[in-house]
Amino acid sequence: MLSDGVDSDRALRDITVFTGSAHPEFAQEMCDILGIELSPSRTTRFSNDCLQVQLRSNCRQRDVFIVQPLVPPVQEHLVELCLMLDAARGASAAHITAVIPHYAYARSDKKDAPRISIGGRLVADMIATAGATRVVTMALHAPQVHGFFSIPVDHLNAVHELAEHFKQRDLTNTVIVSPDLGNAKVATQLARKLDLTVAAGNKRRLADDKVVIESIVGDVQDKNVIVFDDEIATAASTVELLRLVRSQGARRISLACTHGLFTGPAIERLGAEADIDEIVITNTVPLAPEKRLPNISVRSVAPLFAEAVRRITSGQSVSSLFSDEPTYG
Repeated sequence: MLSDGVDSDRALRDITVFTGSAHPEFAQEMCDILGIELSPSRTTRFSNDCLQVQLRSNCRQRDVFIVQPLVPPVQEHLVELCLMLDAARGASAAHITAVIPHYAYARSDKKDAPRISIGGRLVADMIATAGATRVVTMALHAPQVHGFFSIPVDHLNAVHELAEHFKQRDLTNTVIVSPDLGNAKVATQLARKLDLTVAAGNKRRLADDKVVIESIVGDVQDKNVIVFDDEIATAASTVELLRLVRSQGARRISLACTHGLFTGPAIERLGAEADIDEIVITNTVPLAPEKRLPNISVRSVAPLFAEAVRRITSGQSVSSLFSDEPTYG
């Protein structure tokens, strides 16, 4: 809780929270934590397949928060989010925050082939144009995507929540392993909280569903490993890394990630890896019943997003939620 709880509670009375159809359970949990009602909305579809959104609570001169992760079907949920943002702007909202626990287009962060679009930047422009004045998101796949937005972005991470899970385990002789050097910085944050060392794979991506990890920088021989990544989509990188750590003499294996997307053959692939002790994910992405493997554990980050909302409405620092360094605004 914040030290100035009275001011915070007063500010919360002036906010309105809506949810799209992507993950209403997450939005409801946020509102339950904040002690406010989740406001109703209605999404309908015309005969020509176009969507229409109606926000069914007052928005005039209020701080409006619209919760919508960009999860499959991504394009459907993106359009719904943009329509909700536009509706809030048209209803004279004072401020409009898009709460996007998973920003799917963060993978499209550079022009690495001729004549392709940089989807991460384009979608950021769409969200701002639709009416968002701020974005709250978590664990962007590429940190430079933060800079694609022309509006303020509060970029949260789940390292603390994942660390709290593993602190309940015996971590003797354990090392954190990142699939690639790009993710090693965040993996180091997790390792620091658990007082562990870090190793990283040397990964080359050949296609969306095909990677090669040629070597591991760091020692995993006779170690228990926690493979940590920002997301697991098709699990191609994960399975390739598991092959390598086994060949180098790793013992017990756990997986951890922020976004458990589990697209395509991911669940089949992970289910076939019989030596995985556990797979720890957060609830930024809804987990369908058919994807619930017995060794999957889900940690909620709704309290973190709720606290970010509380701090935004009361003008307090959000970065101090996930930074080990002192903040000044």
